[in-house]
Amino acid sequence: MAAADPSSFASPACCLTRHLHLRCRVDFGARALRGAAAFTLRAEREALRCLVLDTKDLQVFKVTANGQDAKFAFGEKHKFKGTPLEITLPFELRRGQEAIIEISFESSPQSSALQWFTPEQTSGKKHPFLFSQCQATHCRAILPCQDTPAVKLTYYAEVSVPKELVALMSANRDGEMPDPEDSSRKIYRFRQDVPIPCYLIALVVGALESRQIGPRTLVWAEKELVDKSAYEFAETEAMLQTAEDLAGPYVWGQYDLLVLPPSFPYGGMENPCLTFVTPTLLAGDRSLSNVIAHEISHSWTGNLVTNKTWEHFWLNEGHTVYLERRIGGRLFGEQFRHFEALGGWRELQNTIKTLGDTNPITNLVPDLSDIDLDAAYSSVPYEKGFALLFHLEQLLGGPDVFMGFLKAYIQQFAYKSVGTDEWKKFLYSYFKDKVDILDKVDWNSWMHAPGMPPVKPTYDMTLANACVALSQRWIKAKESDLGSFSSADLKGMSSHQLIEFLGQLLLEAPLPVSHVKRMQQVYDFNAITNSEIRFRWLRLCIQSKWEEAIPLALKMATDQGRMKFTRPLFRDLYNFDKSRDLTVKTFLEHRACMHPVTSMLVGKDLKQDQ
Repeated sequence: MAAADPSSFASPACCLTRHLHLRCRVDFGARALRGAAAFTLRAEREALRCLVLDTKDLQVFKVTANGQDAKFAFGEKHKFKGTPLEITLPFELRRGQEAIIEISFESSPQSSALQWFTPEQTSGKKHPFLFSQCQATHCRAILPCQDTPAVKLTYYAEVSVPKELVALMSANRDGEMPDPEDSSRKIYRFRQDVPIPCYLIALVVGALESRQIGPRTLVWAEKELVDKSAYEFAETEAMLQTAEDLAGPYVWGQYDLLVLPPSFPYGGMENPCLTFVTPTLLAGDRSLSNVIAHEISHSWTGNLVTNKTWEHFWLNEGHTVYLERRIGGRLFGEQFRHFEALGGWRELQNTIKTLGDTNPITNLVPDLSDIDLDAAYSSVPYEKGFALLFHLEQLLGGPDVFMGFLKAYIQQFAYKSVGTDEWKKFLYSYFKDKVDILDKVDWNSWMHAPGMPPVKPTYDMTLANACVALSQRWIKAKESDLGSFSSADLKGMSSHQLIEFLGQLLLEAPLPVSHVKRMQQVYDFNAITNSEIRFRWLRLCIQSKWEEAIPLALKMATDQGRMKFTRPLFRDLYNFDKSRDLTVKTFLEHRACMHPVTSMLVGKDLKQDQ
């Protein structure tokens, strides 16, 4: 058994939870999930009497093993890992023997995995809403579990909710029925037959409607957003088919999309059968659908083949970004794939500029002992991981040759959890005729050194040249040159190119305020609603200390809670002396409506730790 997971108390070396039968009731009044989790447990060593599960802010009322009472006790609470739950079985299990351990539990109203909304906080204003976000280590804040990606289980769930609401989970739907104990409620049933790590268990409850957008895809949202969402994500089936063509059959059955309230902290979350996405993708022109391609790709890399511990998160994300960009290349051309890849390299430069190039958290394989994963989260595993794979593609014979490897890697490790050493060993065995090339790769710098990668891959610059040229014009422009800019500069540029143009400017020293004012005059960026463009434009304005942008930036930071946007905007506003006090005041006013993880991290950024 590989080294234990530093982010979990559970000990998969002594036993494995293989299946979960969850029965629970969603109580909006108490803001709690209450119920019973029955795990099928298999002993991995002789004479098993004790096991440890992860919990965080949970109450546990009773534990049974094969129907007999089992003793249980909580260990010492850790500042972010939660509290170990130590269970003593009333009998011994031999290696390979199974038992059913049932735990009655209740989650806390402060659970870091759940966000509860009052009716006023939803689009419809009539009904409450709940969603979960378990990645990376928050499933333990819903129910006791082996909360490590090294362990995979199947699950069956029965969830009781008020009957006017809909419940969905990261599983295939298995019907509904009136709740026999309460006529004002109904029970939804779910079945996930493909083994998954606990971080992929997900639940949403709300006044949801659906529209069919493909043979295996419904899009779910509140009524107010459902038609807009159906339009935005109409390319889903084409992306799914392209992914299958590249990576092999899609094993999960349904592929639904759920558009969440604006406070959802991520762009998307690859919950199996039901990808969660942020409403900030609703640009109206399908230009931000690469996030859907990313979440679809996780069906193979992440969900089917999973990182063994979070130190190896790049295996999930680097491969997924690689697949996402291969899908984009198939649908929109190879130049577009290179353009997106170059944008990713710049994103990585930006992240490393923020985190510092000697920060050990910028290692591709970081040491995570005693590190809060939420605070360590960044684009590094995504973009440094992608850069390594893109570099290998260029060394080993091009995209088709490398895709052959990726497909074989997925087949080899499907349904398993894997570490970097196993990945590398497989790479060497797959390319056994190219070992001399692989040996020239500076593996140690790629994997275990902070900062930018040791090598920059080669990029086709066709689509990027216009962005670079325009950004250079602005950077070099003197006051007397400002009249030479006009709206014609952007003629023929796609929204992806506008994102790249602004991204180039953000890597440089801030522009004089006269320049951003002129940019607004000629390009009218304030009128653009595409969230990726707006985010970069507002950062540019605040970094240039343009006071008129302060209310717009504060509005964007609080109207939605996607951390990719919210945290940098709040940080920039805090660093601008003219807006610091207002920024802190605004954050404190909005804190209660924010997702618990977002609130915690923005609080740290603004020195308002509770």
